[in-house]
Order: sequence, then structure tokens, then C-alpha cells
Amino acid sequence: MAEYLSPGVYVEEFESGGKPMEGVSTSTAGFIGLAERGPVEGVPQLVTNFADFKRTYGGYLSESEFGDYRFLAYAVEHFFINGGSRCFVARVAPSDAKCAEGSVPAGKGAVLTFTAKNPGIWGDSIRVVLTPASKAKTQVLEILETSTGKQYRVKNGAGFGAGDIIAFADGDKVVYNKVTKSQDNLLELEEDFDDSVVDAGIVPVKTISTCEFSMEVKYDDQVELYENLSFNIEASNFVTKRTAKSDLVTVTCGELPTDITAPFTALCGGTEQALVAAGLTDGSNGSAASLSAADFIGVDNGAGKRTGIQAFLDNDLVSLMAVPGVVDPNVQLMLVAHCENLGSRFAVLDMPRDARKVQDIVAHREIFDSNYAALYHPWLEVFDPLDKKNIAIPPSGSMLGIFARSDNTRGVHKAPANEVVRACVGLDVQFNKGEQDILNPKGVNLIRSFPGQGIRVWGARTASSNASWKYINVRRLFIFIEESIKANTNWAVFEPNDEQLWVRVKRTIDVFLTGLWRNGSLAGSSPSEAFFVDIGRSTMSQDDIDNGRLVCVIGVAPVKPAEFVIFRITQKTSEAGQ
Repeated sequence: MAEYLSPGVYVEEFESGGKPMEGVSTSTAGFIGLAERGPVEGVPQLVTNFADFKRTYGGYLSESEFGDYRFLAYAVEHFFINGGSRCFVARVAPSDAKCAEGSVPAGKGAVLTFTAKNPGIWGDSIRVVLTPASKAKTQVLEILETSTGKQYRVKNGAGFGAGDIIAFADGDKVVYNKVTKSQDNLLELEEDFDDSVVDAGIVPVKTISTCEFSMEVKYDDQVELYENLSFNIEASNFVTKRTAKSDLVTVTCGELPTDITAPFTALCGGTEQALVAAGLTDGSNGSAASLSAADFIGVDNGAGKRTGIQAFLDNDLVSLMAVPGVVDPNVQLMLVAHCENLGSRFAVLDMPRDARKVQDIVAHREIFDSNYAALYHPWLEVFDPLDKKNIAIPPSGSMLGIFARSDNTRGVHKAPANEVVRACVGLDVQFNKGEQDILNPKGVNLIRSFPGQGIRVWGARTASSNASWKYINVRRLFIFIEESIKANTNWAVFEPNDEQLWVRVKRTIDVFLTGLWRNGSLAGSSPSEAFFVDIGRSTMSQDDIDNGRLVCVIGVAPVKPAEFVIFRITQKTSEAGQ
């Protein structure tokens, strides 16, 4: 409560109503798979279009090199084609993949070593160019004799720091020295200069300048420029400090010069050159034979160091997930467990491409029992820009795009089915109604071709044996409601747990659920039929209140898809009309 210490008029604001709630995103996808390049550890990278993906992760992988592990790029491309707008990608690399490396001066004891930021043969295309540079230049006005030695008063000491190598130029003569202290335009040097360095003229002939080098890193049309780098480990422009955020290379220092030598001279190996160039070699994409389920499952080495599926523990934005083309049950079960444990994600799983018979499809389907996952079949025929022919790709990437498209145009309550699969020219296997009569009740969602209607998703079931959660849109609607309420009620934490708070929380959730009902997300002819929100003494005991628990009970009636549209037709006779 405000203090009132002197007479006057006081105005106070207070909050009595509910807080506005904004629904969380349901269409952000997460992909795990092999790529040409890109980070293999740490936080998955955001991608907002396929060109963005290619800049970070490269292009398509060849079938001859990686077989059925190569589909990440195709899946992301068709995610965007089918209506997706953003996704996060975690790259997986074979254990025998290698980073390209190079060094300067080559063959003379490496001073600098360059290692491609991540493994792959792509690193062999990186080129590093080094040129001499100087960040500061001035003139010596006078030499002062002090009890600790000589001090050099300069016109402008900015840019001269302890540990910097400097060069004194007098015509064609260049002498190197090292700064040991710099303060208030006074320099102390490791070795003494004589009076010949002094030049107090308005236009000086004799100057001293710092010695650095600049580095340009090139890969295709991507260029990184780092200016005025130093071997002074205490300086902010020390080479490894300045290049730490490079997207292309990691720079390490081997042998640093111990004598007073200009950095660029050391990089030249003692020869006089205008520039030094280094290429990286021996990068490797690794082999498909060295891949295992463990590479896709990943390891949890703590925040920022996770790999594979585990990398998405560092991400709280993703709501849909897939490992395109990887049908190893160990990987798929781990992806499903990841989604179940978080309770905020839904997994889309591919079936094995060679599962063409009903019994083979059912055998793979029966591995799973989860309402946080759905299976789709068959694989899709699309055009491959790499080999210039039609190929079969797993449907998960296209399906995540269709999920996003359906969410954005209709809402998460709409089943992502009876939707056209864009950029799909055919199906790897054609299934008929009789086969779907067996597969649909078991929770296998088929993609089918209909004359005059294109290729459409013709199923909307989860991989659950629980009839309450058999529809994808019901599960995802509850995820949306739960995550939206969780994200928008943090304001209630640590508030006094009394009737006033209960009314505000109830009002907040009431308004949100009423909005969903009006949008058609909930069943019922009125809000009271669509949902209820109970909070108060009927939902909390005194023990709950004493232990800081606020308990709110919410019930909603989700809409179910019209999976079977039945028209009952009879013959109308004249007798029937009497």
C-alpha cells in the first residue's frame, strides 16, 4: 500500500479484471537429420524458408552417398511448399565425418590453424586470406627520462596497448618494438629508442604504428572480414577472441612469436609477401555405414551441448517434430517419448518405404501406442532438383507443412486431413479402400490419389489405443489449450491466494475459452455446453491453500472430425406421404 505522509489528492491504479490471453503457436516444426553442413551440437537453428536452410545447412545429399538418410533437405523444402512458415533444424553427422583444416605458415610450424566450423567436405572450399594492417599511428613528440626508464610522449596514444607490437618507420628503415605500458599519451617500450624517433613537426616524417593483420574468410558467396587482429593475448583484438563467432572457421593459435616480430611477418614465415592465403583440406562427410540410432537420438551433455533429438530440450517453441526418412524403431520411439515427456509436442512418423503389404504396415504400426504421434504412408513422388528426376521422399516433411497450413487457415481444432499434398506428382504405393478399411482403424493415415481431386491426406488418427485420443486434432487442441493457459497465467504466481485472485483467473480462462468456442474449436451450442472453469473452495482444500497451491479444474468439449459422412436414403412413395 502507498504511503500517505502529506495532505493531498492521490490516484492509484489497480487491476481487478482478467488478463488477456494469446494462444501459443502450434505450427512451428522441428526436424532432425543429415545435412551437407551446419552445427551438429547445441541449439537447433531457426529456418524461415528453404533458401535460409541452404545458407545454413547446404543443399541436397546424394542417394549414392547416404541412401535413405538423405531426406532432411527434401523434407524441409516440402514443409515450406505445403504451407509451413518456420522450423528449427538439428543436424546429425556420421561419426567418421571430419572437419577440413588448414594452417599458416604451412610447413613451418603452425602459428594459426583454421578448422571448418563443422564437419563435411564443404570445408574444403573455404579459403583464408591474410593481409597486413594497423589500427593506430602517431608521432613521438619527446623522450622523457624517468626513474623507471624512458617514456615516449606521443601525439595520440589511442589504440596503443600493452603487448602491442609497433613499427618505427623512417624512410625505408623499419624497426620493431613492443609496448609495455600505455597511459595518458605516454608509452613505455620493451627496448629503448634513441632520439632519432622524435618528430614534432606538423606533418611528421617519422611515425610509429601498431602491427596487426586482417583476415578474410571466404566460402562460396559468404565472406567474413576480421580487421586489425593481433597476437597480443591480453588485447580485445586477439585473433581467437575476434573470430570466436565465425560461422565458417575456428581459429587456434599454435606457436606465438616470442621475439619482437610483426604478426604478419610471422605468418609469412619470415618472407616478404603482400598477402598470405591458406586453403582448408581433408574434410569428409562420413559414411552412411557409420550411422546408428544413437546419432539421431543424440546425447544430453547439458545446455548448449546437446545433439540429435536431445538438442530440442533447449527449444521451447517447437510443437511438431519429425526425423524424415528414419524409420528405425529406436529413433521413432525416442522421438515419441520426447514429445510425451514434454507434453507440448506432436510427432509425425514415417513408415518404412518397403512396407507395401498390409501385414508389414501393421507390424510396424503396432510398435507404437501414443496419442502424441501419428503415422503416415506411403512415400511421395516428387521432382528431385539434384538428379533431375522424380524420386520418392518420406511424407513427414509435407505433413508438417499441411499441419501448419491447416492451423493457419482453419485452426488447430480442424483435422489436418482431406488436404491436397502440394508438389506431389504421385505415390510410391497406391492403396485402395479395402486396404484402408484395415489400416485406418489401426491408426495408419494413408495418403491417396483421387481422380480429379489430386493427392490428398485421407486419415486423421493418432497412434493411440485410447479411443478418447484417437483423433490428431483433439490431442493437438488440448496441447494448444494447455500451453496457452500455462504461458499466459504466470502473472498469478505469488499473488495472494484468495477469492479476488480466483475470480481473476477464472475470468481470464473464461474469456479465452469463449473465444475458442466462437471460432468453432469447441463443441456445444453455448459456452456452458462447450467448457467449464471451476476454481475456489470446491477445487482447493485448506491444505492446498496453506501449501501455496491454486487448483483450477477446466473441462472442454473438443469438436471431433466428421470421419464418416453417412447419407441415409430411402424411397419416398405416395403411401408414405399420406
